[in-house]
Amino acid sequence: MDGLILPLLLMLIVALPLILSTRKQKKLMAEQQEMQNSLTEGDRVMTTSGLYATVADASDDTTIDLEIAEGVVTTWLRQAVRERIVPSDDVDDNDVDSAEDAAEETANAQVAPPLEHGKK
Repeated sequence: MDGLILPLLLMLIVALPLILSTRKQKKLMAEQQEMQNSLTEGDRVMTTSGLYATVADASDDTTIDLEIAEGVVTTWLRQAVRERIVPSDDVDDNDVDSAEDAAEETANAQVAPPLEHGKK
């Protein structure tokens, strides 16, 4: 009996993190799938490739039409939508102040002169 306790404990130590991470991953995948299925026309989204767009048509089950510029509509797989973008008017005042501070710091930044390759 004592000889079985150590192997069982080792298996438990190895198996428990694997089981917990699998459950967490399944939960995240379910949330992602729910978000992709709940997209409606007019939602702002970001694709997995980093493209920001507005949902133009979400009537198909597998694809979604995204307007990437005025009058430019492209068709994407729903799985390519990474996240829904929250409109900026829902952002707190503190976030706006920090964004203004960051913009001011960027405006005051010094730009380095261009590198001159090939000159000796």
